[in-house]
Amino acid sequence: MIIAAEAFKTGTFVGRVWRPDAQGPALVTLRDGVLYDVTSKEAPTMRDLLEREDAAMFIRARTGERLLSLDDLAAQSVEAAGDLTKIHFLAPNDLQVVKACGVTFARSMIERVIEEKAAGNPALALKIRERVTAIIGDSLRNLKAGSADAARVKAALIEEGVWSQYLEVGIGPDAEVFSKAQVLAAVGWGASVGLHPISRWNNPEPEIVLAVDSRGTVKGATLGNDVNLRDVEGRSALLLGKAKDNNASAAIGPFIRLFDETYSIDNVRNADLDLSIAGEDGFVLKGHSTMREISRDPLDLVAQTIGAHHQYPDGFMLFMGTLFAPVEDRDVPGEGFTHKMGDIVTISNPELGSLTNTVRLSTQCPPWVFGTSALMRNLAARGLL
Repeated sequence: MIIAAEAFKTGTFVGRVWRPDAQGPALVTLRDGVLYDVTSKEAPTMRDLLEREDAAMFIRARTGERLLSLDDLAAQSVEAAGDLTKIHFLAPNDLQVVKACGVTFARSMIERVIEEKAAGNPALALKIRERVTAIIGDSLRNLKAGSADAARVKAALIEEGVWSQYLEVGIGPDAEVFSKAQVLAAVGWGASVGLHPISRWNNPEPEIVLAVDSRGTVKGATLGNDVNLRDVEGRSALLLGKAKDNNASAAIGPFIRLFDETYSIDNVRNADLDLSIAGEDGFVLKGHSTMREISRDPLDLVAQTIGAHHQYPDGFMLFMGTLFAPVEDRDVPGEGFTHKMGDIVTISNPELGSLTNTVRLSTQCPPWVFGTSALMRNLAARGLL
């Protein structure tokens, strides 16, 4: 596995690595292909750094301790991810809650409807896809969620008998926002990403993830894999929590690119994402997603997540949904794509780099053992609190 180092030639990148000599995490920044530890009392956590109004300038001004090259860390992280005796990438966020938005793209919204109508049975998906597409077609692609036109489309779909709760959040006024992972539970670059053992129909979801502070200000962006268990969620939307929040089921990284003079929310709005899945069986799948087709503006998704109705004193990370919904058959004709153990998933963007993870069962991934209390004790012992 390689990391797209060419993406890091400009911009301000911050992340986290596990330092075995400190028995805890360190904040790092990337300069000329080398990682520097910039952990300090002023910013002992990523949460503290992102709360600063001058986050990018603050990082640039710090000398830091030279650790190792990006290439060396990437080489070690593949084998060491989850091993607390070796240095490796962590997810770049720490105390932030990890939230996610679903059904924010028309094409993937249709697939969610199909999942629901198929009740999690991939064998039924092809026939339902043909019927739903015949009714909906591409008419939703340029439809603004919550608009009067969207309300008219909703009425027509109800009349046709194909209305779904997924269409409600896809074109209705209220976005779907759910909790994706617990604080400190997300995994980083090179780690195994987990599927709940009960799932037999699943896929990766390549997404851009916003880093948002406690005031609701977007401070930067990174890449994420919001693992999707199509059969579990398709059986019932009430199984969303079981489908989405499992050991190692959220991957984020490799770095947060801070907003500065080189990168802003407009770069996010126009971002393209590429996806590659390489199986041990020789199977290869390529995918593409573009934020230009999102049905809701990123800042609208942020506003629906935080406000007078909900506060996040440590900020949050926000997955914004994906256009990618694989329908290519892998084994059985008509049943589409599903993961196999050992699949290597790479999500990439020219401005954010690449996020690479290997698919395992959540029960086979390293258990999550370093929580908030462990972090606080570690920082206190290091004199950082």
